[in-house]
Amino acid sequence: MSAHDQVQDVYAREVVMARVGHLIRRKQQEIERITRILRNSVPFEEAAVPVEGKIQKIVLIGPYARRTWYEDRASLYFSDYEFWIIVNHPHFASDIHWSQVKAVLDCELRNRCAVSLTVFSKADIKSAKAARDHFVLDRLEAGIVLFKDSRDAPLLDTSARTATINPSARKA
Repeated sequence: MSAHDQVQDVYAREVVMARVGHLIRRKQQEIERITRILRNSVPFEEAAVPVEGKIQKIVLIGPYARRTWYEDRASLYFSDYEFWIIVNHPHFASDIHWSQVKAVLDCELRNRCAVSLTVFSKADIKSAKAARDHFVLDRLEAGIVLFKDSRDAPLLDTSARTATINPSARKA
């Protein structure tokens, strides 16, 4: 990537890492990498839905958000990363769209960490609010928003996305 391309890249990985600044650097980097993969890997364009699919929010919940993670190297027992993803249409919350993402995560992370994904539509969240579903609402409230569509900058173009997902595809 040239210096000019770096100026054009308005997505700064440091922004995501700063949102989890309470974690050690390695964990910050893993969470940023997972967030980037999530944003790059969803095949929304193949859907026959009247709206363009998009991720509206990515939230880190669970022990890494609550500052209660554990890492026991002796037993190799680690906390899982738990991500809740909110999409703009119920169709895009189906497993059809997320199985490819899970495969990319498995390939990229190679058992370094376990990742749990839960996908909600915007309508699911509205229903949870109407029903006062404290399980959902409390976790969203306590979670760390890693990406919000209305606030955060876009990623690079498609060719750069491939390099981001597959570092071996980068050319020096």
